[in-house]
Amino acid sequence: MNKTIVHVMRHGEVDNPQGILYGRRPGFGLTELGKKMVAGVGEHFKSIDADIRAVVASPLLRAQASAAPTAKLYGLPVLSDKRLVEAGNTFEGMAVNANRSALASPKYWWRYRNVFEPSWGEPYEQIARRMVAGVAHAKALASGGEALVVSHQLPIWTLRRFVEGHHLWHDPRRRQCSLASLTSFTFEGDTLVALTYSEPVGYMLGKAADMVPGESEARLA
Repeated sequence: MNKTIVHVMRHGEVDNPQGILYGRRPGFGLTELGKKMVAGVGEHFKSIDADIRAVVASPLLRAQASAAPTAKLYGLPVLSDKRLVEAGNTFEGMAVNANRSALASPKYWWRYRNVFEPSWGEPYEQIARRMVAGVAHAKALASGGEALVVSHQLPIWTLRRFVEGHHLWHDPRRRQCSLASLTSFTFEGDTLVALTYSEPVGYMLGKAADMVPGESEARLA
C-alpha cells in the first residue's frame, strides 16, 4: 500500500527583540539561531535519507524562511498555503515582553469569556479544519514519499489534538511543539497509521531567548 509521511514543522526562533505578540503581522524573520535550527532540520532529513518530495509553508516570513533550507537541499520550491497560517488573535500587536502581566489587566477580561472557543481568537475547530486540509494537500503532492509542512505552534498543536481525539481547548504551557520540532503523520493510503513527535535540533533549544510567544495566542492559563 502507498505510504506517505507528512512532517509538520514549527518554524525556528523568531527575531522579536521587542516582544511583540506578532501573530499574522508581516515581517518577523528568524534569528541567527533560528536559521541554524531550520538548516539543521534539513540536514537531519538528508542524514536519514528522507524522501522529501514537496515543501509547503505558511505564507508568513518566519515559516517561509524555515522551509527554505530543506527545499534547497532537495531542489524543490517552497509552496505557500494560507491554510497553514498562524491563528488569528485579538491581542496581536501588543508589546508584552517587558510586562508579561499586561494580558491579565481587568480591561481585557471580557475577551476571556469563553476559553473553549476561544473568545480572544480564531476558533479551535476552524484551525483544525484548515490544518487537516493543508496536510491532505501536502500528502497528495508527496504521494508515496514524504512532505515537509511548516506552520506555527498553535495550529500544529490544535491539529495534533484533533487527530488524537482530544478536546481542542488546552493549557498552552503544556504544548509539545518546540521550535523547529516535527510532528509527523504517516499514512498508508488514506489511513493515518502513526503520529510521532521529534526534535531533530533539540540540542539548540537551550540557546533560544526566553521571549513571549509570538504564536498569536497569549498564554492565558
